[in-house]
Amino acid sequence: MDLDVLVMRGSIPTRDAARVMQRSDRNNIVVVDRQKKPIGIVTSANILDKVSDVNVNAEHTVLEDIMTSPLVTISNRASLQAALHAMRDNHVKKLPVVNKKGLVVGIIFQAKISRAIRDAIIIHPRLLSPPVKAVLGNLGFVLQFAGVLMLVPAVLATVLGDTVTATGIYLTTVLLLVTGFFLNSYGEKASLNMQQSSILVFASLFILILFGTIPYLYSIPYEVESPVDLFANGFFSSAAGFTTGGVSLFDRPEDLPQSFTFYRSYTQLVGGMSFIYLVMTAFYPEDKLIAMRGFLTGRNLRMRELFGTITLIFMLYIVVMAVLLYLFGERNFIDDVSLAMSTVATGGFLPNSTILDDLQWYEHLVLMSGMILGALPFVLHYSLVKPQLAVPKLGREVLAYFAMLAGGAMIFLAISGLEPLESVFYVISAGSTAGLQSASISGFNEASRAILVVLMFVGGCGFSTAGGIKVFRFVHMYDAIFVPFLRRLRQGKWIRRGGAKGTKKTSGNILKMGIKGDGRADAKELAGAVLKKSITGQIGKAFDVRRDVVSTVVVVGLFPLIALAVAGHLAGVSDVPLDIAFFEAVGLITTGGLSVDVISVETDPATKIAMSFVMIFGRLEIIAILYIFLPRLAR
Repeated sequence: MDLDVLVMRGSIPTRDAARVMQRSDRNNIVVVDRQKKPIGIVTSANILDKVSDVNVNAEHTVLEDIMTSPLVTISNRASLQAALHAMRDNHVKKLPVVNKKGLVVGIIFQAKISRAIRDAIIIHPRLLSPPVKAVLGNLGFVLQFAGVLMLVPAVLATVLGDTVTATGIYLTTVLLLVTGFFLNSYGEKASLNMQQSSILVFASLFILILFGTIPYLYSIPYEVESPVDLFANGFFSSAAGFTTGGVSLFDRPEDLPQSFTFYRSYTQLVGGMSFIYLVMTAFYPEDKLIAMRGFLTGRNLRMRELFGTITLIFMLYIVVMAVLLYLFGERNFIDDVSLAMSTVATGGFLPNSTILDDLQWYEHLVLMSGMILGALPFVLHYSLVKPQLAVPKLGREVLAYFAMLAGGAMIFLAISGLEPLESVFYVISAGSTAGLQSASISGFNEASRAILVVLMFVGGCGFSTAGGIKVFRFVHMYDAIFVPFLRRLRQGKWIRRGGAKGTKKTSGNILKMGIKGDGRADAKELAGAVLKKSITGQIGKAFDVRRDVVSTVVVVGLFPLIALAVAGHLAGVSDVPLDIAFFEAVGLITTGGLSVDVISVETDPATKIAMSFVMIFGRLEIIAILYIFLPRLAR
């Protein structure tokens, strides 16, 4: 269709419309009412025919007087064949095109369709199929957007005079922009199905991590034996950044250039926030978002407005946190900004190894507030500006999240032996999957580590920068499985309590139907069968769960299973107890970031690269991987 279409109100004078048509070199005007719904069409021929009529006063004629009505329109989702049939049946050669709201978005001409058919016949076979081109086109756009974002740490490194770090980040920026442009030239911006959207999300995150490895190759201070070790260290660190995993190979990040520690924290902010934006963009419209319940919470909103508002709100959070940390702690302001970004993004990277030592109680409160803000749903932050868009069910999820933190804090305080403030800090760090810690957790007792493991598994709220299984999934399972089951079970008990009367009544009805033989015995037997079938049907309905619930149950089960498999591998290669390895594995798959120092620079390269993909799968909450290989699950 042609997007450049003249649309005017029916009250516009004809002479004014004619001037506009002349200036814009257009021969058609779609006439709309006050609600912008199309009601007619005016062509150049209409103006000449109607205005030349002696009975028409040209000075006082408006478009509504001379338009052709009623108007035949067609949906922008209709096929060319449907358009041709509509033109043939209504004896017209053009059709205004409307969207699902009934607003005009273009116009299609019979000649345009003829040219399209002709070009399709003579065009050479395409090297790439339409689905592949759609994925590449969207991927190119994402990479270009990420390349623009990477200019922020690059410019800061340039201002601070750190040419080595700046060179690596600029190279990452150029590669993202060039790759995005290349993919755009071969792809096309088109809608995606669930499987293609999942491929887009995975590919975007993987390429971002891969190109984000380059600055690490320039700046890693540790001596390595081979380029493979160097790449593995850089790739693992980049994955820990963009996935907000936060597991660090650097014991003393203060040995790194300050601009580089800023870059590390910045990757967590980009990975935390941009990933949510990417998911919403890839799985739009609403029917796809509903199937992505594990990622998102909330209704279908205006995407640009949501993205812009959330970005401004989070920037405000970071600035306020950084200023408070600077005023309270008298630290370097750039380090405070880096710490604020990692905290709000629930990432866990620290700008130096001692920044969390000897914190005052009010500094703890600032950091805990930042971690909680990052773990709350994006829609909740958005509703602060747009309260009319608050989602009712969102309150239950947030209340459940705070109840989990409160319960976990009380239990952890009782069994850990830590100070109250420090206990609450670690509980929030695990429950928000922020991963902030001042010392290794390997010294904690087993019961304390178990509480932190459960909190990391549950994670934050849906549609937030936090990782884990997400509180929303458990609320969803409760609503979709347990509540209906209990309700139907109670209904079944009610049927059983009324069994005697029900049997007597059913027996009478069956006897009236003409049962032969011993009517009373047959009636009782059949009545019992009817009652049994009724109860069985009630219980059967309780387990007739929807497909999205099935995917939720699968994800809830896969998180601990994958963590257990990863723990077995880490225990073998690192020679540590299985419970210690399991804690490290949970920190990886949930992108929780709390670490017991199992993975270090000395870990073999293959393991570090494999653990990088564990963090990627965890950031994708496993569901996107399932949609790639099991597309039926998404339908």
